[in-house]
Amino acid sequence: MRRRQFIAGLGATAAWPLAAAGQQPALPVVGFVSSRSGRASEGAAAAFRKGLGETGYAEDRNVTMEYHWLEGQLDRLPALMADLVRRRVAVIVTPNSTLVWTAAKAATTEIPIVFSVGMDPVKTGLVASFPRPSGNVTGIYYFAVELIAKRLDLLHAIAPRARVAVLVNPANGPSADATLHSVEDAARLLGLQMKILNASTSHEIDAAFVSLAHERADDVLLVAADGFLQSRGEQLIALTARDKIPAGYPDRATVEAGGLMAYDSTDMYRRVGAYCGNILKGAKPADLPVQQWATPELVINRKTAEALGLKIPRILMAAGELID
Repeated sequence: MRRRQFIAGLGATAAWPLAAAGQQPALPVVGFVSSRSGRASEGAAAAFRKGLGETGYAEDRNVTMEYHWLEGQLDRLPALMADLVRRRVAVIVTPNSTLVWTAAKAATTEIPIVFSVGMDPVKTGLVASFPRPSGNVTGIYYFAVELIAKRLDLLHAIAPRARVAVLVNPANGPSADATLHSVEDAARLLGLQMKILNASTSHEIDAAFVSLAHERADDVLLVAADGFLQSRGEQLIALTARDKIPAGYPDRATVEAGGLMAYDSTDMYRRVGAYCGNILKGAKPADLPVQQWATPELVINRKTAEALGLKIPRILMAAGELID
């Protein structure tokens, strides 16, 4: 069985053997730091490894992968990044989290960083420009604002009279602010009422659903793209099933586990893996243009739709992938 290293935190340490005379040099180490859980990221990690493979790199053959799954515990970031920099890993990968790449960029100006971000990396100061990012940072920009509006459109299409409830994690300020701003604009255009739900713990998620049930509103739920919330997929699926609430999620994994619908971002992680591989081969981040990715695929869980008593419009069925 192929060995993989899943490092839960800095409490678990790894000793890297020194290359003795006549031995093969140590493999380059890639630090993959995600705000999500490992279980919620299996598909994303597989896509990342596929991208690595396209450049000739295979885990445990010519590169060592370290996976750090934060599960929304963003307070661990400073110590984790300091450790990666101290050990001088070859590349730091920061998929799908503004706070993670912010911590990485603050920790080093030398070690290459490959990101995927939903906010414009030029406007946020992450890179100098799309064609010439400069410095030690490059990656993939996906259009999170547009995706949030499209997710709301989908929920409105299947439940046109519903109010939209938006679940955000206030501890992840950039993600929460961007989500709420986008949903407010989209809801205004659609003439929808909006309710904000805040949750930074499992208990607060339960309390948010209690508040929805108490109001007896005809709600649909949009879950923000946030590491903590995405790591609580099973809890969210159970609660939305119990309360018969149609919900849109930010990741395919939750839909495969029983969530209603999402846009599939798997290919974005493949692109991140390919960029990481190019850097391992000697490319400089400053010479790799920031890619703009805007082609996610709609994924709908047919059984969940039936259990909720929803009729999925034909146009949505034709435009996406139905899974059972």
